[in-house]
Amino acid sequence: MFSIYILILYILLVGFRPTRKIAVALTPWLVFACSYDAMRLWPNYEANAIDIRGLYDAEKHLFGIASGTSVLIPSEFFALHHCTAADMLAGFFYLCWVPLPLCFGLYLYFKGQRKSYLRFSLAFLFVNLLGFCGYYIHPAAPPWYAMHYGFEPLLHTSGNVAGLGRFDQLTGIPVFHALYGANANVFAAVPSLHAAYMLITTVYAVISRQRWQTVCIFALICMGIWFTAVYTGHHYVIDVLLGIAVAIVGIFVLEKFIFRIPAVKHGLERYVRFISLS
Repeated sequence: MFSIYILILYILLVGFRPTRKIAVALTPWLVFACSYDAMRLWPNYEANAIDIRGLYDAEKHLFGIASGTSVLIPSEFFALHHCTAADMLAGFFYLCWVPLPLCFGLYLYFKGQRKSYLRFSLAFLFVNLLGFCGYYIHPAAPPWYAMHYGFEPLLHTSGNVAGLGRFDQLTGIPVFHALYGANANVFAAVPSLHAAYMLITTVYAVISRQRWQTVCIFALICMGIWFTAVYTGHHYVIDVLLGIAVAIVGIFVLEKFIFRIPAVKHGLERYVRFISLS
């Protein structure tokens, strides 16, 4: 599994003295990667029934778009009405999904904002863990599944690039085919963590007092990912809204409660001192 290679790399970095600090600093990201990959061991559809029709019908009722004599969910509408410029932008936005938050975290670390780095990294991990719990509480199929397979659950269904395949065709590079071929579970649409990641990054860009231009760029990419999730058929609008809610709740709980617990606060201070040692 992918997480095995990440774990081996982490052990090597910890064992090599010059890279030990950064390896320890990257621990929240290691836990995130391993937790995501571990979902293969116990698929969420073994915990609860998969929601396919219910979510589809709710999306059509709340956000349906009239098209001729029928009503389409937004993802169906965009599957019929798309353009090259939007397809290219969608691909670029979605490529920022994890790389940009990780790069922002590394920027904070190497700039010396170790406390901000740690708070951001732990928030990223915490929101992910909340989202993973959501996957098991309410397994749900994405729009492309209903559009391609109907409403019967077909277990072990492979990942699908859906509308992102248009980006691969335009660029001639099968980047999303490679990414979604390694998808840990296709029945993990609720909440949309794609919608959460750049929101967390934008919030902590504000908290860490980054330049307003940086915050604006992050906010633009964040909204671009929200649109892309629906435009390409990877998420319902409902998924995106729930992903935003999970990010907001996760950050609020961490900043207002967990980070203020004396034992946690002391532990974080020691962690920051350790990864800041010269």
